[in-house]
Amino acid sequence: MASDQENSQDANAPDDTSEKEITRGITIMKSIIRDRDKAVTYNVNWNADNQLIGSNAAKLASYIGTLVRMHIPITATRWSNKELGSAKDKIWTEILRSFNIEDTTIRKKYILQLAGKRHRGWRTFLTNKYLKDKEIFFVEYDPEYPVKYAIFITEEEWVAFVAQRRDENFKKVSATNRERASNPTYAYKKGRLGYARLEEKILDETKSDATSLPPHVLWKEARVGKDGTVRDDVQHIYDECETLSQSISTAEDQENRSVLSRALNVPEYPGRVRGKGHGCTPTSLYKNPRRRNPSNQEVMETLQALQAQVLQLQKDNERYRCMEKCSSQLKETSEKASINCQNKFPEGISSCQLYLSSPTYRLVGKGKVHNTSEDLLHHRPLPDGHLKVSVDVVLDKDALLPIPDIVSETTLLRDAIGSFVAWPLDLIFIDDETPTKPASKDKGILRHNESVASQKEVFAQGSQQLSQKIDMATAGAIRLLDMEEDIFGYSCTETIGKEDLEHIFRHQELGVGVIHTYIRFLYDNFMHGNDQLSNRFRFVSSSLVNKALICREPDSCREYLVKRFMASSTNNLYLWPYNSGCHWLLLAIDPLKEVVYFLNSIDDEWTNYPDMKQLVDTSIKVFRSQRQARVPRTKSSNITWIKVQCPLQRNGIDCGYFVMRFMREIINMNQIEIPITYFDEYKCAHYTRLQLEQIKEELCQYFIEKRLISI
Repeated sequence: MASDQENSQDANAPDDTSEKEITRGITIMKSIIRDRDKAVTYNVNWNADNQLIGSNAAKLASYIGTLVRMHIPITATRWSNKELGSAKDKIWTEILRSFNIEDTTIRKKYILQLAGKRHRGWRTFLTNKYLKDKEIFFVEYDPEYPVKYAIFITEEEWVAFVAQRRDENFKKVSATNRERASNPTYAYKKGRLGYARLEEKILDETKSDATSLPPHVLWKEARVGKDGTVRDDVQHIYDECETLSQSISTAEDQENRSVLSRALNVPEYPGRVRGKGHGCTPTSLYKNPRRRNPSNQEVMETLQALQAQVLQLQKDNERYRCMEKCSSQLKETSEKASINCQNKFPEGISSCQLYLSSPTYRLVGKGKVHNTSEDLLHHRPLPDGHLKVSVDVVLDKDALLPIPDIVSETTLLRDAIGSFVAWPLDLIFIDDETPTKPASKDKGILRHNESVASQKEVFAQGSQQLSQKIDMATAGAIRLLDMEEDIFGYSCTETIGKEDLEHIFRHQELGVGVIHTYIRFLYDNFMHGNDQLSNRFRFVSSSLVNKALICREPDSCREYLVKRFMASSTNNLYLWPYNSGCHWLLLAIDPLKEVVYFLNSIDDEWTNYPDMKQLVDTSIKVFRSQRQARVPRTKSSNITWIKVQCPLQRNGIDCGYFVMRFMREIINMNQIEIPITYFDEYKCAHYTRLQLEQIKEELCQYFIEKRLISI
């Protein structure tokens, strides 16, 4: 709000030196005008939240107020009025002539929003001074025309302005606002300093290396009086914010309410951050892109599609129940069967998954099992313990048929697509079945990585219901996701099975397919097209380097790591999700600095993984040798391992979700060096349910985007 002293200078302002540009002919801030004529401009500074700070911040703010009074009529009631567009452009042009500001959209938006605040303050000043009495009530008599401000206001504008302010609707709004602001619970005590310059002052006085302060810290400091005392109620709010900040992430701040709003128990208004001041928004503070809310039409279309899909699923479920009642007991399976499977198949034709048990137990194809009364294959009886299947999809191109087709002389599964073959009963699973591990260790389901859960966690009912709908819609499906060469250093195709989707929807242990899919999500949404991030962060494939391969093929694992490290000539942080056989953890490796960051959500030590540590140390030393780096003797045999005090899990399931969130936060912070106490922005003892749900939601959205699932 302009003060009397400030406005008293307006009447003595010199003639404008640029009459061609400023049509109203008068301007003030004589020092700025004189310096402008001498081609002298002022530098301005911006803080980490893109707010105006520095020694010239107040000068620019006052100059903006002058330009507003000069170019914007007091009768303009809405700052967003398109008719003010040319006047706003004029203000921006005048500011660029005297201040060194980047001519960008974000800077222009900030300056013009500040101009809008100055315009509202100017109109409020005129109202309080000329239209209200000492008790701040509207006067009944006609106020005289303020001759003092004739350079800014014409008599016609003044008459129209008085009429606007005497409108009954305006008086009601004014009274409401006056009542709300008359007795604030926590009064602001820093005058015109503002949050941004207050933050700058605190950082300068404390000589801190930080670039910004949390909103609740600024909020407290802004309510400290000249005597330096802090009221008990203000201190109580601050202490509560400190407690909440230990369990609430910045992502929750943006999506819901900040810790300050929670402590104050007040709503958060969109487009602003409480305790940060003008110009700071949730998007700029949390550095997360704003998600567009779907339109009403899109919501209705999605709802209709879900209703149709649920109806179809209900029909299919009813049909399956009828088929199950009519099913009959088939022949007993071979004594060689060691897997605990269901030996009943629905009568008729059913979609199925085809497995082989040699040399490893694995899924090799998809097809249809024909359980009919005609147990014949090419006019010949089926072997005992076998059923007739038709092959539709081959997932292992080198898989052999369990029984070669003597008619067509076919031995490979890929050559049997579209034809009928005999398949062992114990290796056929209809699409809504999931095979379990056999008792024999030699015939176990070999996956590149497995996570074993000791318990399960139940999440929100609404999320479970949606997950069940998606789960039913994707029953029996195999998804393939192409992985670009830049992700792991080689191109490959990741297979996503039904069990992988179930693990996500039901919050169970995660396999390598899900971890790699989330890595692809990070690459597509954060790194692709961003040279800074893509050149700084890289990934190590958990399929090529894991506990089983380290023990069986250590040379190939080392060669892959060294080749991966040699792919870059600058400092990179290689993110490697490592599975010890029953647990996921994350290694972040800087091979040039020879530093390994160890992030383990169960507070374990790297010494408990000797094979993994030996592989990493050896790979870094080979990398050092190949690039012919000179290392001091004192460090020649020592690789720096740093245990990061990251958030810890509270059950035996969440390790995979923690690793995915670790990778997301490291990339989001865009720092090669990880603090030992972890990043302040994400520091907490344990991740909350909502923080893990965010990872699951991102995965589900990515599955939908890549058409891996549809809803």
